[in-house]
Amino acid sequence: MPTAPPQHKSASARRGARPWDCWPGPWGAAALAAVPLGFLAVFFAWPVATLVTRGFVGADGLDLSGFAEVMGKARTWRLIGRTVGQATAATAVCALAATPIAHLLWRRSFRGRAALRALLTAPFALPSVVVGLAFKTLLGESGPFAFLGLDQTFGAVLLALVFFNVGLMARVVGTFWAGLDTRVEQAARVLGASPARTLVTVTLPALTPALASGGALVFLFSATAFAPVLILGGAAYGTVETEIYLQTAQLLNLRAAAVLSVVQLVVVAGALAFGAAARRGRERALAQARVGGADRTGGAAPAPRPDWRVDWPGAVVTGLAAGLILLPLGNLVYLSARTEGGVGIGHYVSLGSREIAGLRGSLLEAAARSVLIALVAGAVAVALGVAVAVVASRPTRSRWARRALGVFDAALMAPLGVSAVTVGFGFLITLNRAPLDLRTSFWLIPLAQALVALPLVVRTVLPGLRALPERARQAAAVLGAAPWRVFLTVDGPVLRRAAAVAGAYAFAVSVGEFGATAFLARPDTTTLPVAIYKLLSRPGADNLGVAMAAAVVLAAITAAAMALAEAARSGGRGLGRGLGSDRALAGRTGLGE
Repeated sequence: MPTAPPQHKSASARRGARPWDCWPGPWGAAALAAVPLGFLAVFFAWPVATLVTRGFVGADGLDLSGFAEVMGKARTWRLIGRTVGQATAATAVCALAATPIAHLLWRRSFRGRAALRALLTAPFALPSVVVGLAFKTLLGESGPFAFLGLDQTFGAVLLALVFFNVGLMARVVGTFWAGLDTRVEQAARVLGASPARTLVTVTLPALTPALASGGALVFLFSATAFAPVLILGGAAYGTVETEIYLQTAQLLNLRAAAVLSVVQLVVVAGALAFGAAARRGRERALAQARVGGADRTGGAAPAPRPDWRVDWPGAVVTGLAAGLILLPLGNLVYLSARTEGGVGIGHYVSLGSREIAGLRGSLLEAAARSVLIALVAGAVAVALGVAVAVVASRPTRSRWARRALGVFDAALMAPLGVSAVTVGFGFLITLNRAPLDLRTSFWLIPLAQALVALPLVVRTVLPGLRALPERARQAAAVLGAAPWRVFLTVDGPVLRRAAAVAGAYAFAVSVGEFGATAFLARPDTTTLPVAIYKLLSRPGADNLGVAMAAAVVLAAITAAAMALAEAARSGGRGLGRGLGSDRALAGRTGLGE
């Protein structure tokens, strides 16, 4: 006679583990999703919608006079042309440089490769104010390369944008390149094609989806660059981004700033749409490569075997890129320690006593305030991002449910497509009256920074949860674990480590955030990046030295946060590839999984 099922087994175990039995369940998932969606509606959709309304709606209804006035000026079209031109130039230079770098660092294996990868992608995490100041000290009147005459020119801005983005482009192309099937190239060589012809006719066409995807991201980040353009370009080389700040903070022309913000949204939306299409092409190409035999098991493509032949083009370009990264930062550190009496710590000592207009307290207090605000912003971003990742990673059998989860995931990525300056402007014109008047609240800046960091957190946590095999959850359920216990024992360890990594990344992004904070900071909430910019506007070599010392401190805080993130990521060997450095950077850029 068959025996009855053991009483200690849960209902889900007796039925067999099914996707819809997973915690938090349909209603719990809906409640969990409501929290980040509400945050997005209040602190993103509402400010952006108000901003758009300010540009197109007047007291008597639809009013396009402001739009016609702004767009009818030759200056506006010069700003648009300059914005698109600098972004296009930076994208082209990064694409040309990234291809040989990607070949050297992702298709060949040698000692020091990991260190070179880390060095090339490190600038992407640096505060933009630090980068702008580093190039200012390098190319300015008293800098070692002042003879080039690049200060306050388009060339200085272009160098800073390439500094920021060449590592990102190389990683996007290299990660894709490492997953391609090499047999097509080998066949071309066997048939008599030279290396150059193989590169032009086989390799580069295969890399087109990755080049387009990475190019769209570089274009987006270059078109919305703020601090480097503000510091290095000046008024003669301003962009739409800096003009929004000028119209708002100095000219108080909110109508013109709103119109320009709408124009920028259109440019950003176009770049995002192109990037999404390119990413789909890249994913299809990788899938075809795996089906073709490069990765028949569905796992990671095998690492390249050690190859001690010298890739001269890659080595030369990589060396130049490493020099571009090390030179401005090394010069900044040196100049921060140079005083009238020689090399010393005088400028660093002044951080504890120097007070500047518009700042309550010293620069050291501003640094402590930046850390506190970034900790709060990181905590908010992690809490919301974990909720998003838990909901978006839930397995489902319904096609409509999968589409709804896709829309939900995409909605939380929306802040990635809006510049920080636009976010700050939106906060400025919406969160200044009842029922949500945060003008004098401590929470104003942390909420803005959390909004900027949220896509990063989601893209850092979500891949790890999605990489978990469903059979692990099913096995736990079959052994009698309730859905909530399955979540705690199977998903929990991955989620905790991923949240630690994401928290460190979110802190690093928040502590150096400048675009939104520049709009919102008051004397008692001024952060270190804003204080550095204020100090740069004051004449005197001593003020510049103290600003450089503050920039080095800010860079050190950011580097410490990134080191903690890397330590947390490296400790998760059981997490698989979901928390790998390539995917962590993909989270930073919104590349997805």
